[in-house]
Amino acid sequence: MVCGTLGTSQPFSFQDASTRTLVGYDVDVCKLVADKLGVPVEYKLLSVAARVPELNEGRVDILAANLGYSPERAEQIAFSHAYYVSPQKLLVRKDAGLDTIAQVDGRRVGATKGSSSEREIKRILAKSNVIGYADSSAAYLALQQKKVDAQFASELVLARLMLQSPPTAPVSIIKEPVFMEYWGLGMRKDETAFIAKVNGILDEAEKDGAAAALFDKWFGAQTPYKLERGFTIAPIAE
Repeated sequence: MVCGTLGTSQPFSFQDASTRTLVGYDVDVCKLVADKLGVPVEYKLLSVAARVPELNEGRVDILAANLGYSPERAEQIAFSHAYYVSPQKLLVRKDAGLDTIAQVDGRRVGATKGSSSEREIKRILAKSNVIGYADSSAAYLALQQKKVDAQFASELVLARLMLQSPPTAPVSIIKEPVFMEYWGLGMRKDETAFIAKVNGILDEAEKDGAAAALFDKWFGAQTPYKLERGFTIAPIAE
């Protein structure tokens, strides 16, 4: 089974510095599926833009590649049940006195330019002035320089930025998510038997605890991110 993944997205798929091997949550999920199917797994590194074309042109069999569900994508490929749910949240300076999403609406919000985050925050916080930056690091710098009042991104991205925050300029994540992004494994729409088999494997992993164990391995209390798993594997509502 050839699994398409990014290889540049820690802790989902990235190269381990000591072993030089590909590791991560997406890597482990693909291996779990392959093991249950009784086949070896091979990984192919893809760019974000190449994910759907590589799948539909038959160069990979499945995608585990930070693939957020959208109705537009669902017209091109099939999504498995959600194996990861990414809360999209707001990061603020601790001295700003901003504790809720409602308090941020109408203020300046930084997001990565051209991302789904930028598009969605413009729609949801319609009163806000959303400013696009080249990447999450640039948006974070703007937050520290008080050019924006909040930064919008996935919880994991914001957790990484909090780890880098100096004690003299503390930041915090507003607990309530603005919305949830559901990630699925990508498959070709006409391979209905394969889709059903993969979904069955994911459901089994949820029931026997394997899915929760993988989450804890890469995101849980013993990792730098210290995230809590607030979801269970389930079909993505369309």
